[in-house]
Amino acid sequence: MSIITFSREMGSGGIPIVHQVAEELGYTLVDGDVIRAAADSYDLSQEALQQIDEKPPAFVDHLDRQIELNMSRIQLIVLEQALLGNVVIYGRGGQDLLSGISSAFRVRIIAPFEERVERWAQREWIDPELARYLVRRSDQQRAGFIKYYFDRNWTNPIEYDMVINTIRVSNETAVKLISKAIKDPYFIEKDQTCKIKIKDLIIQKKIQIARLDDERIKDIWFNIDVTDCHVTLSGHIHSESERQAVIDDASRVERVTGVTDDLKLISY
Repeated sequence: MSIITFSREMGSGGIPIVHQVAEELGYTLVDGDVIRAAADSYDLSQEALQQIDEKPPAFVDHLDRQIELNMSRIQLIVLEQALLGNVVIYGRGGQDLLSGISSAFRVRIIAPFEERVERWAQREWIDPELARYLVRRSDQQRAGFIKYYFDRNWTNPIEYDMVINTIRVSNETAVKLISKAIKDPYFIEKDQTCKIKIKDLIIQKKIQIARLDDERIKDIWFNIDVTDCHVTLSGHIHSESERQAVIDDASRVERVTGVTDDLKLISY
């Protein structure tokens, strides 16, 4: 059940490496095309995808809740694909969604800023100044996306298992390095344990979606923890009716074996 996640900078040359790794290993590529194809089944419109995919939030309360809901739906698609195993997850915060999954191999593709600008200008046949603006904006959006949703510095190399600079390493060498690394016994040994953890993450994500979509729940900032399909709810709610709504939503999710209510009632 091997999983490879890719983080990349715009213009770094990550796209061909991702495709070549998936082809070399015979893995399923989970990218924007797969998410768009699955969107209807997850109550996601194409317009919503365009608005939120790998972008930071709007910081407007009523919009942010809808954005959070749609983002959770995208993440559920990624998690359910990861559960199938032998996948290459391209972007979408895959390395952070699966941060506790030790069988996932996290790769980052980088290149110097000016090199990326030049590549993008040549690839898209656009003015270098426009390319510079687009690359800078992409870096800012992706950094903001990761910081807001996962509270992490996007560029921190310690968060990845392998960082590849494409002005120093050819695509062919990069593909060989990644393909060899994923076959390391360490990752193979962790497969079964990690499959159970991914199932728990899927349950957690489904409860988060139900919480965000439930108008009876006004405050969404309570904790949802899932271990071996058992759900523990903690934090605070504002009314007994809100408590019941939270428990109902959690109990209805498929595979949930039980719910522990550690919610505290705080009225204000």
